[in-house]
Amino acid sequence: MKSILIITSYFPPEIGAASNRMFHLAEGLKKRKYKVSVITPLPNYPTGKIFPKYKGKFKYTNIENNITIHRLWLYASNSKNKFIRLFAMFSYSFSLIWFFIWNKIPQTIIIQSPPLLVAFTSMLFLHSKNRRLILNVSDLWPIAGLELGVFRENFSYKILQNIEQFNYKKADIVLGQSEEIITHINSISPHKKNFLYRNYPDFEVSDMENKVTTKGKIKLVYAGLLGVAQGIYKLCNELDYSTLEFHIYGTGGEQTKIESFITSHPELPIFYHGEISRNKLHKELLNYDLTIIPLLKRIYGSVPSKIFEYARLGLPLVYFGGGEGERIVERFNLGWVVEAGDYQALNRKISTIKKTDLNIELKQKIRKTALIEFDFNNQLDYMLTSI
Repeated sequence: MKSILIITSYFPPEIGAASNRMFHLAEGLKKRKYKVSVITPLPNYPTGKIFPKYKGKFKYTNIENNITIHRLWLYASNSKNKFIRLFAMFSYSFSLIWFFIWNKIPQTIIIQSPPLLVAFTSMLFLHSKNRRLILNVSDLWPIAGLELGVFRENFSYKILQNIEQFNYKKADIVLGQSEEIITHINSISPHKKNFLYRNYPDFEVSDMENKVTTKGKIKLVYAGLLGVAQGIYKLCNELDYSTLEFHIYGTGGEQTKIESFITSHPELPIFYHGEISRNKLHKELLNYDLTIIPLLKRIYGSVPSKIFEYARLGLPLVYFGGGEGERIVERFNLGWVVEAGDYQALNRKISTIKKTDLNIELKQKIRKTALIEFDFNNQLDYMLTSI
């Protein structure tokens, strides 16, 4: 049985796309007879506080579903202060080095990036040990940080660029979750072996019931992180509610602002349902007509995993984020596309959608497309033959 190690900064019981992505990868490898182990921090996302079960521990190792999980200490924080966030990443990097020194490391290792510093620590230390290093790139940092306004093009940014380039060059294989990421990697390391590995979901889908009604307003839903990049608070302010009601699931930095907005505008049909488990969420989403995937700014290299998740559920979507995700929605006829940031165009587009358009036939067609085109197992099998 081949052994493989996954190094990541997010893993269940944490929630979110990154955690789901690494969990499905670990499960998929285990089902293919790999002996899988995972290194991850003590759970702390998205609250920035160590989960109660793990408090006071420097290291917590357990076996879940035949996967060995090593949870290492870090200084947990969701502070917006750059120095505190940097210290948090350094703390996890130090824990990784300590683990590498005192534990036997498998020959093949998959390293998640970003965070850049965590990936850099792993690449630097393990490359000297002659391990086979597979770098799994889900977002392009520091470029994404520059586009989001987190960084400026100064000396610190140049250092991050050098770290990024080092990571690509030291990897044996680079996995990128978008074609834009692959293009960027080729521009830096043109001869580096790479593979397009999208964030396809892997969950069972229940039979689709014909719950669609032609009466009333369109039930629009958003489920996910309530962060600045998603812009859900601004969306609440900008939406035209004459033909729709808006339902929100999730947690994040804008949660308090969103709740306050709803409280101060009781006349608007906005409903915040809090945070629920992923399995329960999938069942809840089937009760809605339409979903929306917004990004305040188009981020180069980013393709929201919700595109593939919602398609697997058979849920039509409005994509409001630009970039490669926009092209995927259009190519596979998954819903409607609106230019990121143009709220007038968004309201015009939604006003043209009728409840009768969002019928069971459309939803079944979208699900069928997802099951064929966005197949996690086919992608993983092909990737394993390539590495």
